[in-house]
Amino acid sequence: MGWLAALALLGALGLCHGLRRPGSPPHHQHVHCYSAGELQPDEAPAHLVGRRLRWDHYAPVQLVPQLERLQQEPRRRRRRQPEHACPTLQLRAGLRSEPNERSISPWRYRIDEDAHRYPQKLAFAECLCRGCVDVKTGRETTALNSVAIQQTMMVLRRKPCPRPASPGLFTFEVDYIKVPVGCTCVLPRTGR
Repeated sequence: MGWLAALALLGALGLCHGLRRPGSPPHHQHVHCYSAGELQPDEAPAHLVGRRLRWDHYAPVQLVPQLERLQQEPRRRRRRQPEHACPTLQLRAGLRSEPNERSISPWRYRIDEDAHRYPQKLAFAECLCRGCVDVKTGRETTALNSVAIQQTMMVLRRKPCPRPASPGLFTFEVDYIKVPVGCTCVLPRTGR
């Protein structure tokens, strides 16, 4: 009979713990709050970035240093297409090119930067053609459409600390975003 009373008491305590006044904020379990001096602007807390969670395994993170180096190179050394110009496919030069340059739905990368996200910088793919490049002619055709391929990626969002007496402190919440990682060709949508 004693264990039954103990079980009833635990159940009642659990029920009371789950109750809250209407309009009060939800209960936050062990929220770490940080001041601006505790973390660098592009740094996440070590307890959130463990061995299991490795952003450096994601291509959008791996490409950022390479893109930053390319941006710093002198303009004359860079091979640069005009903004949103669909390139002509060079079949012979294709063997030495990167996949995004050899694709019949070519794309380029740009750095997307968000100060309230970790990782702050991600490489986003941008399709260079509305249509796709015809393999025979090397020129764009509208028989197919170029569309971005998106990968869902977990990131951390920097948010104000939910504790009432914590002005200026912040915490991190998990968020999932869609990151364009490349482009592919698809059949155009019909007006049916």
